[in-house]
Amino acid sequence: MVDGHVLVLNRLWVAVHITPARRALTLMYLGAARAVHPADYSLYAFDDWLELSQDGLGGRYVHTPSLRIRIPEVIQLTLFNGFVRHQVRFSRHNVFERDSSTCQYCGRRFPRSQLTIDHVIPQSRGGGETWENLVLACVECNVRKGNRTPEEAGMPLIRRPIRPAWMPHFGRRVPSGQLASWQRFVDARQWGLTAREGA
Repeated sequence: MVDGHVLVLNRLWVAVHITPARRALTLMYLGAARAVHPADYSLYAFDDWLELSQDGLGGRYVHTPSLRIRIPEVIQLTLFNGFVRHQVRFSRHNVFERDSSTCQYCGRRFPRSQLTIDHVIPQSRGGGETWENLVLACVECNVRKGNRTPEEAGMPLIRRPIRPAWMPHFGRRVPSGQLASWQRFVDARQWGLTAREGA
């Protein structure tokens, strides 16, 4: 069974993606990627990585009837120099992620069940369903604001709502052990990753 995730770097050693372990091994087998050694960051083509895996590197392995292959933590693409442009999908879930389950009027954190999504400019006055017009609000603040703008209600926003600038956000929870091995290549805060257990 092949599970877990692998960090993908472009040819310039810039982190561009997170891929399932099975896909990472496939890319290596096809010659489209090389494994990055976890200690000295040297690069290995598939056959060399297979040979190195027999020596025992520690970490996660996939087993076949005749051999075992270490699942790399990081791979580097052999041809791709660019960046993967990820557009953060507009959804209720991602509004909660962007606002960190925090009321944007009073600044207090609440369980999701005690938060609502508020239209900064009310729908009745032309406010749309956009990143720039939706914020989290606790029930008390939402009721107090009513059908008014924050200025009219005397309730300034803690933060102006914008489209998230996560670069990129993959919606996965990365185990803390995995995150540590990627730290050399990526700023976890910039990527919107959190060191919570359970990928």
